[in-house]
Amino acid sequence: MNFQAIDNDKAIRFGFGKNWLDYSKHINEERIAEAVKSLQRFFKTEHCIGKTFLDIGCGSGLFSLAALKLGFEKVFAIDIDPDSVRATTFLLSQYASGEQWQCKELSVFDLDPKTIGLFDVVYSWGVLHHTGEMRKAINIASQMVKPQGILVLALYRKTLMCDFWAWEKRVYNNGPRWFPFIARNLYKALFLTQLLIRGKSIREYTSKYLKNRGMSWHHDIVDWLGGYPYESISPSELKIFSDYLGFEMIQAFTKKQTVGLLGSGCDEFSLRKIT
Repeated sequence: MNFQAIDNDKAIRFGFGKNWLDYSKHINEERIAEAVKSLQRFFKTEHCIGKTFLDIGCGSGLFSLAALKLGFEKVFAIDIDPDSVRATTFLLSQYASGEQWQCKELSVFDLDPKTIGLFDVVYSWGVLHHTGEMRKAINIASQMVKPQGILVLALYRKTLMCDFWAWEKRVYNNGPRWFPFIARNLYKALFLTQLLIRGKSIREYTSKYLKNRGMSWHHDIVDWLGGYPYESISPSELKIFSDYLGFEMIQAFTKKQTVGLLGSGCDEFSLRKIT
């Protein structure tokens, strides 16, 4: 089957907000602490004081909150999904009352530095590859960064299975009603089976998944299987593109290259604006 041939309908879009609104019910101090640790890989606390932070695709709002906990003075969170805006607003109202933050329903494609301003840090984790125009989205996000500011991106790694996964996500959102249920349970079964084959403990893996940025294994699986539109990029391609945009690579947390049978995961990049 030519998977690529049918992956051409950008009108199909996964409801990320519903997933993150459900996840937000599970956010607690422990998950917040793990999210803060995740951000600390990129920013030392003393470098956050008095700085501004733009969160593109804020989802549950967990990392907007983590930015405030790290000491960023002002946080502006945006998402195109009203459920994500609702989740973020509730979370920040609960945990960051009195802090300087704003959450708005807004697309990355509608960002304009002339009206919104520039930011010391622009952060977009696992979002821009779901816009349908990833490189255009990266370009616009880069224009929101102050000179010498930082752009932090997490983007799906390109693998040999990317055409298949684009097809799967399209069917997940626009196929038979039973497909998502079957896909989720089959994926979980395959994933846990490969853990056993590798001699890993299923209980240990699932219980420690919280250490992965404070996230939830179940909600991440839903996000992965349903996340459409879908694009991916290799670290070398991102490096070439970021150079073109006038950024230098500061840090890169990259995944081991795989075929992508169970997904690709996100590579994470920290880029400094030099022009």
